[in-house]
Amino acid sequence: MIAGVYNINLDQGATFRRSIVVKNPDGTLYDMTNHTARMQIRSEIDSETVMIELTTENGRIALGGEDGTIELTIDADDTENLQYDGVYDLELVSNSGAVNRLLKGIVRVDYEVTR
Repeated sequence: MIAGVYNINLDQGATFRRSIVVKNPDGTLYDMTNHTARMQIRSEIDSETVMIELTTENGRIALGGEDGTIELTIDADDTENLQYDGVYDLELVSNSGAVNRLLKGIVRVDYEVTR
């Protein structure tokens, strides 16, 4: 599986939610039962600092099992602290340890005026 490119526009200070449907090459839904997922946003690819991390373990990613869905959520308090645009990728990890990079792209922060 080759990662798709999807750029994210994120409103600073607002709750971010995004739903993704993953399909197999034959068009059927990808079964995410017994998988975890992880995503990191960094200012640059080689940056040591993670701006924000989403995982199934920290509750910012929810997997839909046989429905093939991924729900990404970042609370308003966390988006408020994002000060820079960045880059990200989203990986799906099977229970056997196989890693599939599903998406990658740029995160653009639309800065908040109302505080």
